[in-house]
Amino acid sequence: MNSALIALTAFLAYLLAYRFYGAFLSRRIFGVDPDRRPPAHLYRDGVDFVPTGRHILFGHHFTSIAGAAPIVGPAIAVIWGWLPALVWVIAGSIFMGAVHDLGALLVSARHRGRSIGEVSRTLIGPRARGLFLLLIFFALLIVIAVFCLVIAVLFKSYPSTVLPVLVSIPVAVALGRRIKGRRGGALAPSLVAVAILYASVAAGLYLPVTMPPLIMGSDILTWVVVLLVYAYVASTLPVWVLLQPRDYINSHQLFIGLALLYLGVFVVRPDMVAPAVNPAPTGAPLLFPFLFITVACGAISGFHSLVCSGTTVKQLDSEADIQFIGYGSMLGEGLLAVMAILACTAGFASTEAWSAHYASWSAAQGLGAKVGAFVEGGARFLAGVGIGREFATALVAVLVISFAATTLDSATRIQRYVVSEIAEDYGFDALSGRHSATMIAVVSAFMLSMINGGKGGLILWPLFGSVNQLLAVLSLLTVTMYLVRERRPAIYTIVPMVFMMCVTAWAMAVNLRDFVSNGRWLLVTLGVGIFLLEVWLVAEAAAALRTFRSEPVLLSFLEKKKVSKEKTDDFAGL
Repeated sequence: MNSALIALTAFLAYLLAYRFYGAFLSRRIFGVDPDRRPPAHLYRDGVDFVPTGRHILFGHHFTSIAGAAPIVGPAIAVIWGWLPALVWVIAGSIFMGAVHDLGALLVSARHRGRSIGEVSRTLIGPRARGLFLLLIFFALLIVIAVFCLVIAVLFKSYPSTVLPVLVSIPVAVALGRRIKGRRGGALAPSLVAVAILYASVAAGLYLPVTMPPLIMGSDILTWVVVLLVYAYVASTLPVWVLLQPRDYINSHQLFIGLALLYLGVFVVRPDMVAPAVNPAPTGAPLLFPFLFITVACGAISGFHSLVCSGTTVKQLDSEADIQFIGYGSMLGEGLLAVMAILACTAGFASTEAWSAHYASWSAAQGLGAKVGAFVEGGARFLAGVGIGREFATALVAVLVISFAATTLDSATRIQRYVVSEIAEDYGFDALSGRHSATMIAVVSAFMLSMINGGKGGLILWPLFGSVNQLLAVLSLLTVTMYLVRERRPAIYTIVPMVFMMCVTAWAMAVNLRDFVSNGRWLLVTLGVGIFLLEVWLVAEAAAALRTFRSEPVLLSFLEKKKVSKEKTDDFAGL
């Protein structure tokens, strides 16, 4: 099949989903109210709670959730064929991921901008909050360690990318000062900033930067330490200094990059050289349920709820922006995941080249193989619109690094919030401050990274897919409890919640069997603990749900007259 037709289909699906289903959910189900004052106004402090224009906040949120994950997951999943990955990305993002993100953002906004774990205490029970925070801390620990490793590996593989990434920091700070000073709009200076970054990409081809192996004889570990120091500084600064402007610049960079990549697809119109379905690749686990664990970001990801209720909600200027930021950003990430699928299938020159790259599960699993397939495939698309291959390769690599860095920034800041909440719960007030909590977040990731020369995060990575999707289940559970409490129909969150609960538990059970057979007892211990946490939280929710026994949870929308005064056409007038 031709890749251009697939790209066009994805565009139309997302456009219709945002126009109709997203509007239906935000207005009729969640009851978005533009007249409510969001937490950014109620608790404005100039550091974390900062009301922000919808386009700038979209840039922050989009780049924070996108990162490298919607590239890495599809780059692995196409080993089962491009069709299963494509269907899951499009359907999952529309009916599960975007619903999850929209719901998490709104529920957090309705609960003083508190984290999804903190909200679970109100809606489910006090024990649920503690369990939730443990899972969140564990997931973010892996994210910080692994994303540092991803960036370090890309810096080593593509030394020409270091200069433009370094240049982006002072450029972002200058933009942040301009926006803070209200000296004109943000769009024009951000486009100038993007132009500077593209010029620095060209300069980087002539000024590659390599890192000497200063720490334990490893250049990778040295880069990891440098990145963790950067993450500490970036996460303690007020959001308007670096986080907001850098993410805003990166969002333009991503939009331009994606536009060029899709333009390349429509110009080159390459055929999909990978098989549509490859049910039994060598050494790979079963397509079902592991497709739904392998492709998280791009379809549905629990990490998104942490961003929604961590940094994004504290910058939300109006509830009127929730559909645009929550639902729209997830669809944008879906487009990035679709591009990753196309780059890792149609981006290869031939079926033989694809088969050699994806000869086995172990071959596709390597970090360099995952990211390299996207970089090289994307460069081929850019070459189709007249961009030189060397510059195109550097440009795509910078794209990946930039968004991995924004995810690292946000994950570290969110981990600071989590550490602060845990410290306050146990009376360690000295550890709940901005700098002390961030230090714990960074040092814990450093200790994990120290194992195996900076690659310690990969030891726990086999658990991350299940943990991430378990967070999505628990976030949907919290949103469902909110809808039930508000006497609103919860079927739209219950269906994705039950589906993800089943596939996550199934995948965890299969993984535990493999861990036992291979003698990986650390993963067995952690996996069993995580599985028991899931069971415990579901039991807590079931107990809380008994409070609402007088109100059927699965009440249909048409029977729920309190939700809307309109007549029975759900989509009328949207």
